[in-house]
Amino acid sequence: MKRYEMIKSKKDFTFIINNQKFRKSDFFVIYKQKANINYPQFGIAISKSFGKAVDRNKIKRQTRNIIDNNKYLFKNGYKYIIMIRKAANDVSYQELSENLVSLVIKEIK
Repeated sequence: MKRYEMIKSKKDFTFIINNQKFRKSDFFVIYKQKANINYPQFGIAISKSFGKAVDRNKIKRQTRNIIDNNKYLFKNGYKYIIMIRKAANDVSYQELSENLVSLVIKEIK
């Protein structure tokens, strides 16, 4: 994921989470907001109660990789916040990938 494709500011995170609709699956929650940009932007959020920093960073790296491999599924001109749920802690990369891809496909329809 390129730097310009990332959402980092707390203001953006809180606005999107508090004011936009969302879609849930077993392992992820996706919020999206229309924006005046020509590419999708992504923010990844995970709770500290998920586990130690090593575990949180690993699951965030895996999620970023899934997003990079499936960028064509996301609409241009939107900001996405992807929240990782605790249930994602003990599943394989393949299950995470299938779950996120199916959630994004549902979100687009």
